[in-house]
Amino acid sequence: MKRYAIIGLGRFGRRLAASLTEHGHDVVALDQRQELIEEIRDEVALAVRLDATDPQALKAQDIDKVDAAVVTIGEHFEANALATATLKELGIRQVISRAATQIQAKILSRIGADQVISPEDESAVRLGRQLSKPNIMEFVELTEGHSLVQIKTPKVFHNKTLGQIDLRKKYKVNLVAIKKQVSTVRAQGEETTEEQVIDVPMADTVIRPDDILVIVGATENLARLPE
Repeated sequence: MKRYAIIGLGRFGRRLAASLTEHGHDVVALDQRQELIEEIRDEVALAVRLDATDPQALKAQDIDKVDAAVVTIGEHFEANALATATLKELGIRQVISRAATQIQAKILSRIGADQVISPEDESAVRLGRQLSKPNIMEFVELTEGHSLVQIKTPKVFHNKTLGQIDLRKKYKVNLVAIKKQVSTVRAQGEETTEEQVIDVPMADTVIRPDDILVIVGATENLARLPE
């Protein structure tokens, strides 16, 4: 379990805090607006009203000891930049800051942000990817130019073996797992469907229409997979 600080409790900040909490992490939520602190108080480990540009106030809440801090202040860039600089001065090893423009992103990087995010741009990219490749269920960028995807089995793969499909040769990507829906009958005679993960697929493994394929490779090669 890790400990994160979220500075700025607008829509994005609050959703991020909720997501990290759901994944079992401790979240310290910070904002200068008391009404937002009250709204999120019961959803995170700690919610505190304070000025994130005040190093002493941050130290008083042990913010200097968190695993990472995310500055999600969207309306006031000066406050965003000052909070980012202050967090880095405290020695936090990973500070992630939100930028609304490319100029803001450059400034945040120059003052020490370890990573700069643009939620609006990322949402647009995800939507574009979803619309152009509707069979992609999940997309994770591993490094620049390389990604992992979960896709619904393309029709041209239905009822074929991995040896027949030959993903590595034809598409230059690697299949790392298959998620299969398996029907089982309980002792009471009730039939249920459970997900089974095959993490070492073999050449004679048959791909079924309802399988989910987990594939890694160069992002440009993944984009060439059939639908």
